[in-house]
Amino acid sequence: MNTQDLYDGWSLTAVAGPVPAELVGRRVQARVPGTSHTALLEAGLIPDPYVDRHEEDLAWMRRTDWAYERDLDLAPAAADERVDLVFDGIDTVATLTFDGHELGRTANQHRSYRFDVRDLLRPATQRLLVLLSSALVHAEAEAERLGPRPLAYDQPFNMVRKMACSFGWDWGPDLQTAGLWRPVRVERWTVARLAGVRPLVTVDAAGTGHVAVHVDLERSGLPGGDAPLVVRARVAGADVSVPVAGGSSTATVDLEVPHAPLWWPVGHGPQPLADLVVTLTAPDAHEHLDAWTRRIGFRTIELDTSTDDDGTAFTFRVNGRPVFVKGANWIPDDHLLTRITRDRLARRLDQAVDANLNLVRVWGGGIYESEDFYDLCDERGLLVWQDFLLACAAYPEEQPLWDELEAEARENVARLTPHPSLVLWNGGNENLWGFLDWGWQEELEGRTWGFRYATELLAHVVAELDPTRPYADGSPYSPGFALTEVHPNDPDHGTHHQWEVWNRVDYRVYGDEVPRFCSEFGFQGPPTWATLTRAVHAVDGGPLTKDDPAFLLHQKADDGNGKLDRGMAPHLGVPDDFTDWHWAAQLNQARAVRFAVEHYRSWWPRTAGAIVWQLNDCWPVTSWAAIDGDERPKPLWYALRDAYAPRLLTVQPREDGEVLAVVNDTAEIWQGVVRLSRRLLDGTVLAEEDLALAVGAWSVGRLALPTTVATPADPSREVLVVRLGDLQAVHTWAEDVDLALDPAAVRATVTPVQDGFRVDVTASSLARDVTLLVDRLDPDASVDRALVDVPAGETASFHVRTRASVDPAALTRGPVLRSANDVIVPRIGAENLTRSPA
Repeated sequence: MNTQDLYDGWSLTAVAGPVPAELVGRRVQARVPGTSHTALLEAGLIPDPYVDRHEEDLAWMRRTDWAYERDLDLAPAAADERVDLVFDGIDTVATLTFDGHELGRTANQHRSYRFDVRDLLRPATQRLLVLLSSALVHAEAEAERLGPRPLAYDQPFNMVRKMACSFGWDWGPDLQTAGLWRPVRVERWTVARLAGVRPLVTVDAAGTGHVAVHVDLERSGLPGGDAPLVVRARVAGADVSVPVAGGSSTATVDLEVPHAPLWWPVGHGPQPLADLVVTLTAPDAHEHLDAWTRRIGFRTIELDTSTDDDGTAFTFRVNGRPVFVKGANWIPDDHLLTRITRDRLARRLDQAVDANLNLVRVWGGGIYESEDFYDLCDERGLLVWQDFLLACAAYPEEQPLWDELEAEARENVARLTPHPSLVLWNGGNENLWGFLDWGWQEELEGRTWGFRYATELLAHVVAELDPTRPYADGSPYSPGFALTEVHPNDPDHGTHHQWEVWNRVDYRVYGDEVPRFCSEFGFQGPPTWATLTRAVHAVDGGPLTKDDPAFLLHQKADDGNGKLDRGMAPHLGVPDDFTDWHWAAQLNQARAVRFAVEHYRSWWPRTAGAIVWQLNDCWPVTSWAAIDGDERPKPLWYALRDAYAPRLLTVQPREDGEVLAVVNDTAEIWQGVVRLSRRLLDGTVLAEEDLALAVGAWSVGRLALPTTVATPADPSREVLVVRLGDLQAVHTWAEDVDLALDPAAVRATVTPVQDGFRVDVTASSLARDVTLLVDRLDPDASVDRALVDVPAGETASFHVRTRASVDPAALTRGPVLRSANDVIVPRIGAENLTRSPA
């Protein structure tokens, strides 16, 4: 196999649509992978769509057709040689020609394409043309042909196999890219090639690893192409070759690895990986016709969906051990997909691990991620829940969409089988729920909506190609029940999405239900100050406000700011000053999610997982993300790190009163004496109790609070401080707006250290959620902790890393040094909390 990558030499031209006059007929140099947006950005011909209101300025690109072209000088093929043009990803609706000969047409971003050009080669320069038509125009035509289907947004993303969020979402821009978004190359080969390699890995009860390597061959169809062949596979000391009869195109190689080292999720054990090498040769040849290499890991995965007295479980078992999922939903890390590099993915996934996550859910409105993504998850022990790409819409089951979805599912299921991190295939996002509750049935009038995708097509593809992994019909989903028997979003059965919080009710409502597995929940907050002020500027050139049109363009949620205000009002009040409002919104986001996670973890093993919406952003925006579009962690990230910590102390309500939930997500028994101290906010001790405890590995202990520390005399002036070793929990019996918090409770001192500063913050009265917003001083600065409760008379230290020359005194005051104390305003708007969104 000889390969020639076609990265450069391309040009891009707008050929139809509402093209600005200055771009009509203009040919622009382009790189592949790339899109129309990235090519024009690199040429300086369009503004950055992520800044200010430029997204609106570029709306013309949605209905524009583009031509990618380049010359090729390819030697004519030998008598026994195939020459293929391979496109790993085309975005999206395309007609491909080679020297005027049509090679094919595409309408699916989520699959690859291969074209045999052997008979078209000439001893001269030839022209490769990819004509990209507007995906929006195509989708509108399909909606007209098939009849409309209900969906969550205005544009018919459900009519074309393109990244759904490319058309805009409630956290993302509407750019609708077009281009060659994955590599393009020429492959020259003889006799046969490895068309597909699909290793299915299992481990038996004796600890022997089994790898069934399923190999699909493509024969050249030329002289010698029907020859007998040999497929050889090697891994971890096992080495097996199998003959392939002349003309045959399949083979299976079975490998055994005694005492296989087990791959574990992060926090549960190591992640050993082994190179699996597969080669294809002629029986007496020394050179390989083709070769394939991936890393695999040995582990078992089961999904327990048995019924019990509480409903229907949804518990992952890895190597036989039940695992509480500490997860986050993942969206594409940059809306302009071709800018996502392996290094960027590594940084993001490192942030996930550092926040104590053990799973990321690749959400169904995005993409099947790159090999880099899954490789990095394998290395880090991050489990991957993979959605099939169907989200928040009714999807037609008619042709050609049925065949397109089957083709992309088959390709990507087979492609991802080597990865031990992948533990679930999921049939889509919120489509089953939408059919029942979002008025779809009346709109559909009996038309198809994707039910057979979820329950037949995708389930069958997984069963055939990847029987080692479980499949779920969707999320949310009640396993084992028809839609008419148990609602798919019933919290007592399977997976649950909790969106009443954020949309309609206060975050305390999280505590009113005990879901078996919450696969979506979350709360919004703005990006860090450095990200916001880089990308968003007031239209009038003055100070930014939350009502500025530029700010609102970067707030995509329906009535988003209204929900932020109503959400913070009962807890912090709603500040008028934008700087204070920005901090209060970030703080309330962090608190809401922390409240939910601690509640869910306290109910393990009944509740077996929490997947917050969402880990990351794809541009600068007010959203549910813990990490903003410029890669900076928001306060929510620190809240997740604390709430998902291997060991957690949290005070939780139960029917008989409050308990201390002692969460031990480690392999060691947790023993010690916990001290519970009821105090005034000024530090005066009112009552103390010491309780001995021993909590087993991977379990939760629950201790009833003694009456002396559980019952405040004055809830507005008292606090419970819980300590066990280095861990602390601070519990109050009133919201901050009702606590007698001192707005000036802290003083700080700064000490220079080698890579920045140590900031020591001492509290004269209880200081809640003390945080240093260091990006306000230096956009590249970082701090080791945030959201720290500091009881009266105590000191918390923060390590600020920065290379910039900053004023140390700025670290001792606002707007850098913040707490809940300094942002509280009188309670307003609580009576509006349960109203429906506008």
